[in-house]
Amino acid sequence: MKFDKIYQYNFPTTIRFGAGSSNELGDYLAKNNLSRPLLVTDANIAQLDFFKYIVNDLKKKNISAEIFFDLHKNPVKSDVYKGTDVYDNNQRDSIIGIGGGAALDVARAIALRINHREDLFKYDDLIGGDVYVTNDVPHFITIPTTAGTGSEVGRSAIIADDGTHQKRILFSPKLLAKIVFADPLLTMELPAFITAATGMDALTHNMEAFLAKMPHPLCEGIALEGISLINESLVKAVNKPNLESRSKMLIASLMGAVAFQKGLGVVHSLAHPLSSLLDTHHGLANAVNIPYGMEFNINGCEDKFKRIARTLELNEETGQAVVKYLFDLNSKINIPHKLRDIGVKQEHIETLADLAIADFAHPNNPKPVSREDFRNLYSKAL
Repeated sequence: MKFDKIYQYNFPTTIRFGAGSSNELGDYLAKNNLSRPLLVTDANIAQLDFFKYIVNDLKKKNISAEIFFDLHKNPVKSDVYKGTDVYDNNQRDSIIGIGGGAALDVARAIALRINHREDLFKYDDLIGGDVYVTNDVPHFITIPTTAGTGSEVGRSAIIADDGTHQKRILFSPKLLAKIVFADPLLTMELPAFITAATGMDALTHNMEAFLAKMPHPLCEGIALEGISLINESLVKAVNKPNLESRSKMLIASLMGAVAFQKGLGVVHSLAHPLSSLLDTHHGLANAVNIPYGMEFNINGCEDKFKRIARTLELNEETGQAVVKYLFDLNSKINIPHKLRDIGVKQEHIETLADLAIADFAHPNNPKPVSREDFRNLYSKAL
């Protein structure tokens, strides 16, 4: 960090955190004179008892919720357009995202589109599109149901092109939720596999944010604490969940998303193409790739890996010890070590490398990553 420069630090939104906090939603809407929300979720969550309870509780408070759940697990532009049509046709006055990263990304992108009707990707932050986000957005609320993406506290949405599968990033401080209801009780029934994959996503966010090259000491401190909480709780949350382990994972996920405003890196650029090309769960893609990506970053980042190792309370405070820890952690939560075990084949490598080098995450990696590096990393992980 250079001390003769001026830096700007921004932090996200109001968070109501704790068991039962989601029960406050109806009173919050009523207090803010909102009675016609669009609830954006996915098809699985829409069938769960807690979601039905939320809808019924709103109904008791004379709040009429319209539900939209017709979206892909890796969201595409057409999902956003369909959701916008539902908002328009049913004269909604607010948007509530309930779910994991996909539902929250689509909800946030719909919130953007309501008063910004040019092509959605005109607002792509990677081409400077954030300057076109000039109008207000509807009242926007988020309720996470997984401890992974941290999208609930974000100000961006990742949406892919339906045809090319290239991921675009829609960004603006206007897209921050007005309030987040982070209720660990909503994560208690998550299957072990989803808990494991989303938990490794949260760990990847925290680790990559800590290593990212942009100076941001506030985010780095948060990232280290997030890493510590995940180390304490992920294995238990997967194998023997209780409220404490689920709560620690949910707050660590929030912290990872706060921290990665500093940037991400090579692991996410390895993972995004797997979701685009093969529809791989994002958390699973990060989980399998993170040991290889972290190993790639050791050279030149020895001091930071020493800090990570110390946070993890490893006997050896080295980068290689961190890599071994990641492989061991994946074993404990039944995540495979090789890409071939999640459907990747040799013939995919070249296309994956093309998509990875075009990805937006790796420019913030602490060291440059070439297309050949991506090809080699995929081959090693295969």
